[in-house]
Parts: sequence; C-alpha cells; structure tokens
Amino acid sequence: MKIVVLAGGLSPERDVSFSSGTMAANALISLGHQAILVDLFFGLPDWDGKTDLFAQAKKLEPFRVSEAEPDLDALRLSRKEGFNDYIGLNVPELCEQADIVYMALHGDCGENGELQAFFDARGLRYTGSGAAGCRNAMDKWISKQLFEAAGVLTPKGTLLKSGDPFDPETLPIPCVVKPCNGGSSIGVSVVTDRRDLYDALRLAFSMENTILVEEYIKGRELSCGILGETPLPPIEIIPLHGFYDYKNKYQAGAAREVTPAEIDDEATARIQTTALKVFRLLGLSVYGRVDFLLTESGDAYCLEANTLPGMTPTSLLPQEAAVVGYSYERLCDTIISLSLQK
Repeated sequence: MKIVVLAGGLSPERDVSFSSGTMAANALISLGHQAILVDLFFGLPDWDGKTDLFAQAKKLEPFRVSEAEPDLDALRLSRKEGFNDYIGLNVPELCEQADIVYMALHGDCGENGELQAFFDARGLRYTGSGAAGCRNAMDKWISKQLFEAAGVLTPKGTLLKSGDPFDPETLPIPCVVKPCNGGSSIGVSVVTDRRDLYDALRLAFSMENTILVEEYIKGRELSCGILGETPLPPIEIIPLHGFYDYKNKYQAGAAREVTPAEIDDEATARIQTTALKVFRLLGLSVYGRVDFLLTESGDAYCLEANTLPGMTPTSLLPQEAAVVGYSYERLCDTIISLSLQK
C-alpha cells in the first residue's frame, strides 16, 4: 500500500511525533509498504504534484527526542509561505494519492479532532479514532465530566480560564496543575508547597488559556493500552527521579517500565475493564491508551486517554503489545488493518 506517515506539526510534542513516525514508517517499509514520512506543518513546498514520491520510499535514520520541547515560535517564522495554516503545502494532495494516512502526530494538531474532521470531509482514510472521540479525549475537562457521569473514578478537578477571576487560596495543596489540552506532561507541575503554586499556574497558562487543577493522588503510575476492543496488559512506569514528565518519558533510562505490571489479578482486571469502558465512553476506536494511578488501598484513578499513543523506542503501547506477542511491525500493521475496517 501507499502510506503517508504524518508527523511533526506545530505542537510541543513535535519531536516525539518524529520519533514515532520514523519508527512507524520504517516498520511499514519492512512489511513491503511504500511509506513516506511527511511533516504536517512544513509540508511539501517543492513537490510538483506529479512525481511519485511513494516510489522513492526508503528507511530513515532513527530520530532522537531532545530533553526540551521545540521552539514553536521559531518554527512558525521559518516557514516560507506563512504560518496561518497548520497544514503545510501539498499535504492534502499527497494524502489523496495514498491508500491510508498513518497518524503519527501527537498533541493538539493531530489529536484534537480537527485534522480527522478535515480528512473526513475529503473522504481520506486515516489511522486511529475519529474526530468526535479525539475531541473528547484531548480536552481533559470534557473527559473528566464524562468519567464522573459514568461513575469512573478520577481525581477531582477545577477548570481555570485565563482572564477569569479565581482565588488561588481555594485550590488544594498538594495538587497537579496542567494544560487542559496538552500531552507528554508538557506544562505539568506537581505542587506540594503553596508558594510554588503561582509558578505552576503561570507555566500552564503559558501553554494554554484553559488549565486544569487536580487533587494530588499518591499512587503507582499505570497505563493500559487498547488494541481493537482488547485491553493489553497494564504497564507500570517508575521514574528514577520526580514524576513522569517530558524528560522521563522520552530519554532512555530515565524511567523503568514493568510489563506486565506487578499487580494482582483483581487489580489487573479492574484496570483493563475500566480502560475499555473509558475507550468506549469517549467514542474511541482502533487503538489507544488509558492512564491510571493505583493507590495503596487499591483504588484506580483514571487520569486521561490518549488517542495516538507514542510509538517511540521508549513508548508504552509497543511494550504492552509485545507481552502478548506483537512485534513492532505487527502492531503497526494491525493498526492499519483495524483502521481500514472503520
């Protein structure tokens, strides 16, 4: 098949996306597909629309994620044709020539549903969940409201909007401050001292105009992938220092992952059942990943769902899938097959 692997984009998770996309493209090529990696934001300004780029598909060198997120302002200014449109030149035209678009994007530009809706309007096939499910999962406040309405245990939260008055003294300490639509823990702070709260709020508001302040739940960090309608074995994430932030997620050796998680059968079953419930509740399809905190008392708090989980060398979903016999190549191929059945 001819496959466009979309990566990059104008997102703080741009570098993570390139790591996922490079690995996915190489895996698909090894399976015999003509897969080419394309940057959503910069596009193909020099493509004439006639040259068969798929015939030129070749494996790429691995992409290493740096410790810090990219400078998006500099990226905006470096694009020759301007930066009002988040879709680069000739991207839709090339996608129309493909059998399917493999979505290796992370963050708002690929997971908030806008791109999925754009592809739906043009009749283009793509991997992963549809527009509505992506919107539900990307907005942590919408997700939390759906969780609470369905009886899914989740940390209590407060929504704050830039410009609206609020009393910081009413916010709980300890707490977790995060952008409402962010990913990869960018802009997230764990606040244990009220003196640090203002810095945490400023950081989150520098990323978005809407942020979420959640009660802090002490527990083991677990994640449970879904492939099709099947929950995968939960994985436990143990950062060597601090919490599971951007650096600990993508720098090799910064965290230890245990798959399957060393928890009892009852906790495993409860997390898998809840993960599948959340997957369906949000309207997701094909694959995804649901994150939890497991307390000493055995309560599993659902934090969020990821519609396009990372597929980097340190990512969780491929590790979970490997436990049940999925090589990286087979996982990518299964994602393609399930997406074609939508």
